[in-house]
Amino acid sequence: MYARTTTVWGRPGSIDDGIASIRGAVMPELQKMHGFVGLSLLADRESGRCIATSAWQSEDDMRASGPLIREVRDRAAQTLGGAPEIAEWEIAVMHRDHDSAEGTCVRVGWAKVDPARMDAGIDLFKDSVLPAFEELEGHCSASLMVNRHTGLVVVSTAFDSADALHRTMGKLDTLRDDTVAEAGAEMLEECDFELAIAHLRVPELV
Repeated sequence: MYARTTTVWGRPGSIDDGIASIRGAVMPELQKMHGFVGLSLLADRESGRCIATSAWQSEDDMRASGPLIREVRDRAAQTLGGAPEIAEWEIAVMHRDHDSAEGTCVRVGWAKVDPARMDAGIDLFKDSVLPAFEELEGHCSASLMVNRHTGLVVVSTAFDSADALHRTMGKLDTLRDDTVAEAGAEMLEECDFELAIAHLRVPELV
């Protein structure tokens, strides 16, 4: 399965208006499109950064939807107060321990690996990282998205609350550092988000 992320660095005061725009305008348009699976939205209310992720049955479905959704997507970005940055991914891993609820907090990490080592990195995530996540208090779900051409990877880990995430921060940091070293990866960025819309609907991919 595949995903498109749309990142907007908007105005912190416009977050709620942006969430309403995505719920009321973007999602209904996406639901009309062939191969659409679901949508999630992450929001950082301090910085104004929002990341909308749409999931698709195939790469062709994802690519075909791009021109069709551009106008309504750009209007939502204007509501948030920023310009959209688009990226496309393969969803390599998706696992849910249990469904998310209000208050879910997501840690997202971006890294880069040698594209030739991508499959080995995916196996490392499945065999070592995912079982370690499952042992953490309040862990809800985890995913790994990859771009095999650029070597970019995105790891998302959801927890039942911001408090649950903060209580496991030390273990998460150690796991991140060990995994990056073993994979020969370069850590680019890490950020925590509120899960504002949780309708990604991607099936279990482990």
